[in-house]
Amino acid sequence: MAQFPSPHHELHTSHRSNWLRAAVLGANDGIVSTSSLMLGVLAASQNHAAILTAGLAGMMAGALSMAAGEYVSVSSQRDSELSDIAIEKRSIAKHPEEELEELAWIYRQRGLSEKLAMQVAKQLHKKDPVRAHARDELGIDDSTLASPIQAAVASFAAFATGAFVPIIAAILATQESGGVVITIASLMALFISGGIGAYLGGGSKVRAALRVLIGGGLAMAITYAIGHLVGVAV
Repeated sequence: MAQFPSPHHELHTSHRSNWLRAAVLGANDGIVSTSSLMLGVLAASQNHAAILTAGLAGMMAGALSMAAGEYVSVSSQRDSELSDIAIEKRSIAKHPEEELEELAWIYRQRGLSEKLAMQVAKQLHKKDPVRAHARDELGIDDSTLASPIQAAVASFAAFATGAFVPIIAAILATQESGGVVITIASLMALFISGGIGAYLGGGSKVRAALRVLIGGGLAMAITYAIGHLVGVAV
């Protein structure tokens, strides 16, 4: 949504919700899934090369999966929004008076008087009726439609960035300390990413950081336990 200057300064964060959600989700998923995979392999086998291979493979598979999923999701959303805009455009061309009255009705529901609502509707119909109906009737701003490619690239980059944390930790660690180093590095990264996400979104930094930390820690512990059981059984 476009930002306009106002008489006094107000710092709002809701306009960040879409990209912030994707970035935080991608980074956290990269950390949790990659570290969990590496810890599961470590529990089943102490082979350092196998752990690194699992981490790199998990990073690439996860990043590509995130990118593909985000591309399909955003493409579907964009197609749906463009379809609704096209329907509205045809309706305005066929029934201009009915659409004008509909727009005026929307403004009356928002508190404008009948006369003022019609004046506003007529003014907007003269300038750009399709955009007015898309925004106020459908809740769609055609100037800020999401880009599928941009969303895919951002998701890939966010996941890969998060996945690099346990991979680098494993590279720097010895074979004996690998599990401990991967776990500590991943938990620290989760705590930090949760706090950063809350800071950018205007929420409680400590609560968000702990939420991400606990959730990621549980996933890592469960995967490690499964790897250990499989390793013992095999």
